[in-house]
Amino acid sequence: MIALALGMLALRWVPTLPPIWLLLVLVFLALPLLLSRFCFVSLCLLGFVWACHSAQGALDDRLPRALDGRTLWLEGTVEGLPDRSGPSVRFILANVSSPRMKLPQRMRLSWFAGPPVTGGERWRLAVKLKLPHGMANEAGFDYEAWLTAQRIGATGSVKAGERLAAASGPAGWREAWRQRLLSVDADGRSGALVALVLGDASGLSSVDWQVLQDTGTLHLMVISGSHVSLLAGLLYLLVAGMARRGIWPSRIPWLPCACLLAAAVAWSYGLMAGFDVPVRRACVMVSMVLLWRLCYRRAGLWTPLLGALLLVLSSEPLVVLSAGFWLSYSAVALLIFGFAGRLGRWMAWLTWLRAQWVMALGLLPASMALGLPLSISGMLANLIAVPWVELAVVPLALIGSLTLWVPWLGESLLWLAGAALDVLFRSLEWMASLAPAWQPTAAPAWALLLALVGVLLILAPAGVPGRALGVAMLLPMFFPPLSVPAPGLAEVRVLDVGQGLSVLIRTHSSAWLYDAGPRSGDFDAGARVVVPVMRSLGVRRLDMLMLSHADSDHAGGALAVSMAMRPRETVGGEVERLPAGLAAKPCSAREWIVDGVRLSSWAWLAAQDSNGRSCVLRIEANGEVLLLTGDLPLVAESAWLAAHPQAHVDWLLAGHHGSRSSSGASFLRALKPSAALISRGASNPYGHPHPSVVQRFRAQGIEIHDTAEEGALLVMLGAREPLQGVRQSAHFWQEK
Repeated sequence: MIALALGMLALRWVPTLPPIWLLLVLVFLALPLLLSRFCFVSLCLLGFVWACHSAQGALDDRLPRALDGRTLWLEGTVEGLPDRSGPSVRFILANVSSPRMKLPQRMRLSWFAGPPVTGGERWRLAVKLKLPHGMANEAGFDYEAWLTAQRIGATGSVKAGERLAAASGPAGWREAWRQRLLSVDADGRSGALVALVLGDASGLSSVDWQVLQDTGTLHLMVISGSHVSLLAGLLYLLVAGMARRGIWPSRIPWLPCACLLAAAVAWSYGLMAGFDVPVRRACVMVSMVLLWRLCYRRAGLWTPLLGALLLVLSSEPLVVLSAGFWLSYSAVALLIFGFAGRLGRWMAWLTWLRAQWVMALGLLPASMALGLPLSISGMLANLIAVPWVELAVVPLALIGSLTLWVPWLGESLLWLAGAALDVLFRSLEWMASLAPAWQPTAAPAWALLLALVGVLLILAPAGVPGRALGVAMLLPMFFPPLSVPAPGLAEVRVLDVGQGLSVLIRTHSSAWLYDAGPRSGDFDAGARVVVPVMRSLGVRRLDMLMLSHADSDHAGGALAVSMAMRPRETVGGEVERLPAGLAAKPCSAREWIVDGVRLSSWAWLAAQDSNGRSCVLRIEANGEVLLLTGDLPLVAESAWLAAHPQAHVDWLLAGHHGSRSSSGASFLRALKPSAALISRGASNPYGHPHPSVVQRFRAQGIEIHDTAEEGALLVMLGAREPLQGVRQSAHFWQEK
């Protein structure tokens, strides 16, 4: 069982999927070993082959590159519950078909200001299709991994459509149930109750998400696994208690009935919650534990865990791309390890306290390996929140939902559940304000493995020698060696922030940020991309935040960056349009020498528009030069040339994301850059980079590097080394 699981788990670290012929070779090598003493190797290979084959099926079902950006008519059924929390309706279209060509079976679509879309309906839609694509940086949420794990082969925006069939089946009644719950007065927490009852978290606000993340209680609202386990456990204990007190009929064996009823409740609640991957995982785990309790109790607690792991991996190997998968199974394994082999009986409160301590400490290496922020208040918050939600809110919400047909009863219970949730959220908000989540510096693999051994030592039984050594083994994970440029060199990272710009410049002892990425609706690139990348690199404070100008695609994330990184100085090209909290100084002609690196800024005093007022930054290290011009237009480029005669650069960040209003031919001839860097969003609506600009670069032999195609771009200025793109060492699920 362990060998088979290890083979499938290895999929998570595969950079490129093996070709089919190599998979067949591995099968032929594994089969003869299956009945030998090397069966461990055989099972490991077979598990790996099955996982790779399943993953290849997901990649084969992606949108063909030739259709990227095209608008096509297609038909499909709306799956699950659409997200109507914003101006756009977002939903998954399944069983997609088109009379013209073969398309991916599942797509994630958005419809701006569209009509009401209900789960279970069948639609005919005109969709502008896009390849599954996400921002590729060295930290932050991996959207492409999430899409691949969901087997979503394309994304797109709906331009027009017509409903072909009304909602039917489970999706239809779940939608009707959601609308009924949202109409109930639940003390302002009806959206959270829908998340608990039906597994639809779209009703939670961005503030709610942040509070849950800061306090480490996200699993209570997002992952319904603990709720499934609780309901099954309560029913099992109810039947067991009746049997112990002689209430259960003596002619009917209580144990099979308890296990059967508990499993039925678990799977029924899973169906209510939409049967997403976390819920399926919990249902499988509960079923395996009940089967173990019924038939295989002598086999030990590790047997149902391994059985559930194998069932989940075999049915969907792509779950290894989900952080929730690793955290949930790690938590169960830690609880088994933390409580097995202990003598004596523990009091209930002490057992609960130890359980929280085991998970808070034990999940640290896994959380850091996954790049997740660490909650400082998580242990205290979970001590209060878990029983509050599991024993009060969830039962009230479920009973209230099932009794809505009884006048006053259902609505009263839901109001009580909402009031209890509101009290909890207020408490969590207070904890989050005192101790927000902490994003640690990324640690190397050896430090994480050492920390894992250290955690197991600390949680081992008291008789195990060397437990105190475990504390020392954690230190390299929290204080990893930092990689900083040598004096005289500058590390320049053009971050992949979509349709916007953010450039991180690090010298031996300082860090500068040029622009902070875009902000649109609830998406703030400063908070979700720029800050996590800087913290993963060990940057705790900025020496300079320079904003080229105040347009949202350049300064939208500035406030979030400023609050997190507390820059010692902020400079902007349009200080009057920036938020007052930034306290920025106007950009002017200045020069700094930091760790042997020369940085100089410039602003066009005669500028009449926003783009023309862009603050320009020139960076020179060991004679190698990189120029950042923001959205500087052609006439302002001429003004810069006039102020800098005989200028030459090695690297040029294409102005205005490759728009034809920048990067003029005369500008390029004067600068003679070796390479141009373009920061833009994939399939952006502006058509950046413009074909004429691309032609200008190619006509002068200028090499082009694009964040939409290569991910974040890294230039070690002063070392005369080739540029590195994040997607060069990408995983198999990332577009290369």
